[in-house]
Amino acid sequence: MAEKSVSRHRRIKMGMVGGGPGAFIGEIHRMAARLDNQIELVCGAFSSNPEKSKQAGADLFLDPARVYDDFHQMMEKEAALPEGERMDFVAIVTPNHMHFPPAEAALKAGFHVMSDKPATLSLEEAVKLRGIVHETGLLYGLTHTYLGYPMVKQARAMVKDGKLGEIRKILVEYPQGWLSQFEEGNEDNKQAGWRTDPSRSGVAGAMGDIGTHAHNLAEYISNLTMTHVCADLNIYVDGRKLDDDGSLLFRMDNGASGTLTASQVCAGEENALKIKLFGEKGGLEWEQMKPFELKYKPYGDVMQIITAGVDKSNLYAEAHAACRTPSGHPEGYLEAFANLYTGFAEAIRAYDGEYRGADLIGIDEGVRGMAFIEAVVGNSNSNEKWSEIKVQG
Repeated sequence: MAEKSVSRHRRIKMGMVGGGPGAFIGEIHRMAARLDNQIELVCGAFSSNPEKSKQAGADLFLDPARVYDDFHQMMEKEAALPEGERMDFVAIVTPNHMHFPPAEAALKAGFHVMSDKPATLSLEEAVKLRGIVHETGLLYGLTHTYLGYPMVKQARAMVKDGKLGEIRKILVEYPQGWLSQFEEGNEDNKQAGWRTDPSRSGVAGAMGDIGTHAHNLAEYISNLTMTHVCADLNIYVDGRKLDDDGSLLFRMDNGASGTLTASQVCAGEENALKIKLFGEKGGLEWEQMKPFELKYKPYGDVMQIITAGVDKSNLYAEAHAACRTPSGHPEGYLEAFANLYTGFAEAIRAYDGEYRGADLIGIDEGVRGMAFIEAVVGNSNSNEKWSEIKVQG
C-alpha cells in the first residue's frame, strides 16, 4: 500500500500504536514528529482498552472514525483508504512485548514502521521481523534517540575521517537511579511495572532498557561492531525479577576493547549516558547531559571543546544538518528525537519501492541489539569468560 514517493506538497501522515493515557514515551514521539512540521498524526490505536484509545484520540483532536479499538482494525481500515489520505507509516510506542505484533501487521498491510527500541521482545522475533522487512521492501526505523544529537554525529564523522586513527579503547556508561527502590508495585509508576516484568520487557532489565543504548552508541560512533562480551549482571533490589545493574568487558571487530556499565540503581543519578573513545592519534568524549559539547583530545596537543550551532564552520556536514539554533542556544532531547523522525520522513519521500537500511537506524541495528542482550544475559549466567554476539541469519 505504501506510495513509492510522497509529494513534497503535503506532510507525511503518521499513525500510532500505543501512547495512550498514562504512557510516558508516546507524547515524546508525537512532539518529536511535530517539531519540523514534516509529519502529522492522523490516526491511532492508543491503548489495548478501546475506551482509553478513544479518549486519547479526542485529547489529540483526531477524527473519531480514525481512532481504532486495536492495531488490527487500524491496519485494515487505513489500508482501505485512498492514497494520500491513509497513513504513510505507523509509530509503535508500546512496551517491548508489543513491538513485533503491530510491526508485522503494519508491514504486511503495506505501511512503513518507526518503532521505539528495542525492536522486539527476543532475538528470534527480531530475526523474523528482519525477514518481513526485507520481503516487503518497506522502511523500518528504530528510535535510538541519542544518535540524533549533532555532537554524536560530529563524533562519528571525526572517527570516519581518521581524526583518532585506529580505535583502541571505548568506555561507555549509562547510570540512572530511578529504580533504586522497589517501584514495581507503585500504581503511579507504570514504567517500573512493565520494564521489570520479563513477560513484557524480555530477558534483561537495565541491560535491555539502557544497556542497548550504550551498545548502540558505541557501535555508531566507532563505526565498529561489537563481537564478544564478558558480563556480570546483578539484581540489587529485593523482589525484582530482572537485572537492575550490569557491567561488561567487550571486544570490537577491529580488536578494540572496552567496558560498558548500565545501572538503574545509582541512587541520585539522573540520565548520565557518557562515552569515551580513544585511538592511536587522540580521543573523544561526549555526555548526554551536556549534549551540545564534544571534547576532542588530540595526542600531543591541547584539548578542544567543539560545540553545536548552525553558524559553526568547524562541524562536519552531518552534524551541521542536525543543528537548528544559533551557537550558544543549546538543543536537547526533543530535538535529537526530532532528527530521527525528520530523517525518517525524508526516507519516505525518497522511497522508491526498496528498503535501504544504510540510510536508517533500522532493522539490522535492531537485530544486533537483541543479539547483544542475549549474549550478555547468557554470559552472565554461565561460567564462560567470553561469549560471542551471534547475529542469526
